[in-house]
Amino acid sequence: MAAHVLFLGVDGGGTRCRARLYGAGGDILAEAESGPANLGCGVNEALASVFDAVFRSLAQAHLTPSDFPRIAACLALAGATEPAEEAAARLRRQGFGRAILTSDAHAACVGAHDGADGGIIVVGTGSIGWAVLGGRHHRVGGWGLPVSDEGSGAWIGREVLRCVLMACDGRLAWTPLLRAAFELYDSSPARIVQAAARASPRDFGKLAPLVVAHTAQGDSVALTILRDAACHVDGIANRLIELGVRHLALTGGVAPHLEPMLGTSTRQRLVKPAGDPLYGAFLLARAAAESSPTATRMAAGEGR
Repeated sequence: MAAHVLFLGVDGGGTRCRARLYGAGGDILAEAESGPANLGCGVNEALASVFDAVFRSLAQAHLTPSDFPRIAACLALAGATEPAEEAAARLRRQGFGRAILTSDAHAACVGAHDGADGGIIVVGTGSIGWAVLGGRHHRVGGWGLPVSDEGSGAWIGREVLRCVLMACDGRLAWTPLLRAAFELYDSSPARIVQAAARASPRDFGKLAPLVVAHTAQGDSVALTILRDAACHVDGIANRLIELGVRHLALTGGVAPHLEPMLGTSTRQRLVKPAGDPLYGAFLLARAAAESSPTATRMAAGEGR
């Protein structure tokens, strides 16, 4: 492989997007961060965050977009498991020497197991299970709110608001968590309903730290919500184990708070990730550079 080739890994989720630039030998040259980059919440908005992070990383390395032809890139984005033809078209127009578009879960799985077979459960703003086994990809969940992403930060935030409204009805006893959440909406059920109707997963996810904080104080509703979230993560793990996963990594901002509540079967298979999603994106970009002389779009979720 030519010494002048550079590798770019991008990890975009519902809360933030990170870009990391690697040299030909795998040395890290620069890293930058920007806003959310979930394709499911808007292709244009997601790609704006992606290239904000990309341009920032290039600037750190004293490079410019004129260096794009030297770069083999992997854009690993939430929502890339769904049809994203527009995203792929815009990606090709950016002029990378080689490029693939895949899901953030795929890159996280590759990075966690250093390219070997294994599974991962990402529990951040959203949630998803992913496995790579014998060259086949397997996906569990991650279809997005309101129909999926159980156990995630967004799901936790939505559950808090549901419980607040139940307390307003007299169907659930008020707790410090519920009163604190209620006050964020001026103690108005109508405001909660209005806000929830237009809320993004990121908006719901902003309530998750409040739940975690009140769990530490023994709040009964907070504990119930996190235990329910952990049960959903166990459900994802059980399916991955059924598919043949022997080693399972757990990642994402919410994951550390749920891990102690997970079932024995899940915890017995947990391993420390070998690398982060950006490392996985680097491995995928390098593989693309080695296998194809032209830009490529990888279909995320093949084999599921």
